[in-house]
Amino acid sequence: MSVAQERNLHLVRDESAEPGVRLGDIRLRNRLVTSSSLLGYGVANNKVIPYGMSPISNFVPLERFGAVTTRTVTVEPREGHFTTKDDWELRELPGLLKRYGQALRQVDGGWLNAFGWCNVGIDAYLRDYYPRTRSQNTIMSIGGFSAEEFVTLVDKVNEAVPAGEIAALEFNVSCHNVNFDFNQIIEGVLAEAVPRSNHPVILKLSPDYDYVAHARLAAEHGVSALTAINTVKGLRLDPETGTPLLKNGFGGLSGRAIKPIGLRVVKELRDADVTLPIIATGGIRSFDDCREYFWAGADAVSLGSASWFASYPGYALSPIYGARIRNLLRRIENYTPPAR
Repeated sequence: MSVAQERNLHLVRDESAEPGVRLGDIRLRNRLVTSSSLLGYGVANNKVIPYGMSPISNFVPLERFGAVTTRTVTVEPREGHFTTKDDWELRELPGLLKRYGQALRQVDGGWLNAFGWCNVGIDAYLRDYYPRTRSQNTIMSIGGFSAEEFVTLVDKVNEAVPAGEIAALEFNVSCHNVNFDFNQIIEGVLAEAVPRSNHPVILKLSPDYDYVAHARLAAEHGVSALTAINTVKGLRLDPETGTPLLKNGFGGLSGRAIKPIGLRVVKELRDADVTLPIIATGGIRSFDDCREYFWAGADAVSLGSASWFASYPGYALSPIYGARIRNLLRRIENYTPPAR
């Protein structure tokens, strides 16, 4: 067994002075993290929403989470199918809502999104956003269309962020709304970019790819943990015109609807003797949801759209949603998953 495989074999409690848990060499404050993109960069420029991109984040201390995962950041800024702007004035709200309507739709049991990796780019993120989130334990999500782009991203993070200052880098090699087949680059990305990283690496798996094969590749190349799962590729059409509801056509389905899929993937990974730690995500909202994923074989769980998204009128209930998440945090902080 290699050193990389041995260090990743189990999630263990951190016995150092700093409380928390460890997934291999990834340090978490507890077993509850937040999913990529749902809270932007962990901080916003909007004075109304001082941190995070959801109004609910005003009522939840992000530094309490095991880690906060950023929006996926690329080498160059990308408008994607939305915008890089996050400092909207009140008078600009109608334009913002129109853009959201082309990139995010509530559907039965969840949400369909096609933001398309809209982000400010790695340089702007490291300069303007990361320094303001050091109180949080950060998982930086990075994405690209070649091994070379991932190497560039890793090198830039290495240069700007000392080892141990963040929890991990999450490699997003599985997004469905950028219209790219990641199967053709994933092995090269793992082989070239993982060894260069001064930070632990998490591989984010798609349920629409061969996730067992990708998990085994990750273990071979020294990846520290897996995120299971990314969104599920989906489509909705206007029943009157037959045109796609989203600007990109296809989008990523998240929320309660995909929880059975997420559970299936976690269980199948464990049944296939994948031993890397797993951060499970997909439809998690309550403590019972978390326990289901722990029973399936997860080592940590991640809150995504089921917890942070609401219909626009529903955001008036943000203090109540925030209280529910704070209660969940308290329960997870004192919870020990079942032994495997």
